[in-house]
Amino acid sequence: MPPLLRRIDSALFPARLAILREFLVAFLAVNAVVRVALAAYNGEPSLFLPWRLLPAMAIGAVFDLGAAIFAAPPLAALLAWWPERYPRGLKAILALMFLVLSGVMVFVGASELVFWNEFASRFNFIAVDYLVYTNEVIGNIRESYNMPLLLSLVGAVSAALWWVLFRRVAPGIAAPRASLGVRSRAVAIWALAPFLAFAALDARYKEFSADAQLNELAGDGYFDFFHAYRANEIDYERFYRTLPIERAWSILAGEFDRPAPSAATPEPPFERDVGGRPPEKRLNVVLVSVEALSAEFMAAFGNRDGLTPRLDALARDGLLFTRMYATGTRTARGLEALTLSFPPTPGYSIVKRPDAAGLFSIGEVFKEKGYEPLYLYGGYAYFDNMKAFFSANGYTVVDRTAIRREDISFENIWGVADEDLFKLAVSELDKRWAAHKPFFAHIMTVSNHRPFAYPAGRIDIPPGTREGAVKYTDFAIGQFIDRARSRPWFAHTLFAIVADHTHKGRGRTELPPDNYHIPLIVYSPGEVRPGKVDTLASQIDVAPTLLGMLGLGYRSRFFGHDVLREGTKHGRAFFANYQTVGYYRDGIVVELKPKGRYRVADAETGRALQEDAHTARLLDEAVSYYQVASRAYRTGQLRIAARAE
Repeated sequence: MPPLLRRIDSALFPARLAILREFLVAFLAVNAVVRVALAAYNGEPSLFLPWRLLPAMAIGAVFDLGAAIFAAPPLAALLAWWPERYPRGLKAILALMFLVLSGVMVFVGASELVFWNEFASRFNFIAVDYLVYTNEVIGNIRESYNMPLLLSLVGAVSAALWWVLFRRVAPGIAAPRASLGVRSRAVAIWALAPFLAFAALDARYKEFSADAQLNELAGDGYFDFFHAYRANEIDYERFYRTLPIERAWSILAGEFDRPAPSAATPEPPFERDVGGRPPEKRLNVVLVSVEALSAEFMAAFGNRDGLTPRLDALARDGLLFTRMYATGTRTARGLEALTLSFPPTPGYSIVKRPDAAGLFSIGEVFKEKGYEPLYLYGGYAYFDNMKAFFSANGYTVVDRTAIRREDISFENIWGVADEDLFKLAVSELDKRWAAHKPFFAHIMTVSNHRPFAYPAGRIDIPPGTREGAVKYTDFAIGQFIDRARSRPWFAHTLFAIVADHTHKGRGRTELPPDNYHIPLIVYSPGEVRPGKVDTLASQIDVAPTLLGMLGLGYRSRFFGHDVLREGTKHGRAFFANYQTVGYYRDGIVVELKPKGRYRVADAETGRALQEDAHTARLLDEAVSYYQVASRAYRTGQLRIAARAE
């Protein structure tokens, strides 16, 4: 060992503190194994090319070391100051400490594999969020995985790791003691180290390539979790690329076919009068948002597995929007887009933010027209803050608590089976019809969610697979339409079926459009002509499009367009994944990231594009949408009360 490294080693690990070195090496080794396991689980051989994997491993080791340092100070103090005459006591304490540390390392590694399986990502703010809903999450894990086997493996591997590690450190307990001053200086260094690590580590270090999966491998579960905890809500104008606000308003005004704001027209560019098309159709509206329904599951989009016969029939008999894209990868994002017609600004969905009451929504428009807005959910609506959000925005919330125990055919940790939810929905809509109250009902399904469980005997695929869950949900939707068809309100109702998000996570790029492609079917025999709409559109366009199909006029604060009227001129889509938000138009994806960074890429290949006049224009459009939307939410411009101010 070179003299300089020897001096550093003796300063950090004098005498018994050499045991700390063994812990750090073990921590780095375990996390390196986890990193390789994640790469193998990904199933892409190209990840193992040395010039790709080795940089990820090296960067990851830096994060691993930074995370391990936070556990070092108490261990260093114990080793440095434990009385020499009580070696057995120290040995017992160290045995217990290393047993706990071994268990934590293996448990976190296993958790990362489970999380990767679900989200194709290291820990992010979704993992932080899941800590709030431990009942649903733990229940989901119990129902999705063989927990006795999984916990047995975790226990066995933890015990093996502890045995190997403690065999290496036990001899160090009897190491000759250095002087008190030398030992105390080492403790002081280790006490300072976490502050240095906190200041030095930056999440951007892992963004060393254009491959999002490779960048994820370079992360560290401990660091990423802590970073997500601190950064789950982000001030767009502080951390992202911006334009002069007058320029952003002017660009957005053009997107809404409005004159640029001026002293004479100072309203926000997204606030505008939407003209009605007489006569207004006083139809009831049922909006079904389906859990994780990717477009690729439907025969209408090329699937040949026969998973969605009822939805495909509705697509043939109704109006199918073929180029509709979700805004995010979680239910709360989909609910935000469908309810508020709002782009996916960085951080949490507005559904989960504390200041989410009294916002302009599709429910508010219907309420002004005399309708009762309803939100019906098959689980407990406190999950993802749904009950608080919809109640605070004028909806009547109905969830699984409204279903009698004897009326539940099947339930799991996420909620009742979709068929039970739809039976509840029909019952609730019958009541509104009997009371001569027009309704807007937003129904959110749950069955197409891991562990993919549903009642036996309904379809020809046994429970436990994604494909089976898709086919079961299709069966339940078909049953719902059949039951509704027998009701007097059916002929006076517009049905819209859309996904909340797809079943996919991250791909080779951060925001691959295929991972956000969802169906939208609008069905109302006698009111909606069958056909297809091939205009590029976003989930935020669903609300204004449905209102437009009814011919309703209203004062709008939506960021979405009526696809059938404005969409042909302004086809674009919005995506978000964690802290990256995107804008999709003309075959190009603009990615906006913290610290003002951005990337403009070809949507099909994911390759970065050279900036030219066209890409610069799309970049400015993307920035304008997100900057204006973020400011509008922060300053209260989306609130209903703001109209009177």
